Amino acid sequence: MPNTELPFDARERVALCDLFDRLGPDAPTLLDGFTTKHLAAHLLLRERDPIAAPCLVLPGPPARFAERRTAAMVRHRDFPWLVARLRHGPPFGFFRLGWVRDFPSLNEFFVHHEDVRRANGLGPRDDLPPDLEDALWRNVGRGSRFLSRRLSGIGLDIGWAGTAQRITVRAGEATAELSGSPGELLLYLFGRQDAARVDVLGPPHAVAAVQRTRFGM
Repeated sequence: MPNTELPFDARERVALCDLFDRLGPDAPTLLDGFTTKHLAAHLLLRERDPIAAPCLVLPGPPARFAERRTAAMVRHRDFPWLVARLRHGPPFGFFRLGWVRDFPSLNEFFVHHEDVRRANGLGPRDDLPPDLEDALWRNVGRGSRFLSRRLSGIGLDIGWAGTAQRITVRAGEATAELSGSPGELLLYLFGRQDAARVDVLGPPHAVAAVQRTRFGM
């Protein structure tokens, strides 16, 4: 059972590190070319390499620089060291700020936890605590417009299935709706459309526009 006294990002961090320990360094993830060892190195670089970390969200040469730094970590550090370092938590500074932990870090660890689970046949979790569901829903609202920025020509609504919770992300004469639980919606918005349990509803041409759009960073 998760330690509910921990912040949400820390709960996901611990669960992911436990899964890393269980699966070992060579298990697949949903990320092309990324084993569990590559993913552990990526997460460490994000928090602990102040030069390369900003390059993770930039295209072209900066992204390739970050890839080289990640590859070097994979070559030179063994998997138990990477997992233990990651389990220790973020270093003092930016990644300990409350809003960073609540928003980008929770997204990062939740999505990558699911990347590992689903690539290894473990499937979605059906027992997420209500407080975590609420936190993920807040993050769906915070990030949905940016993560769907490549969608054009139609409107987009997002609904928490089974509730009255609904967000209008962008207006349009023809509107599609993404419907699912908060965690599944977050996965969809981060580009895991094939793995996310989300229904795309609306007029056929609006649904088609959503399905051909690349969501995510």
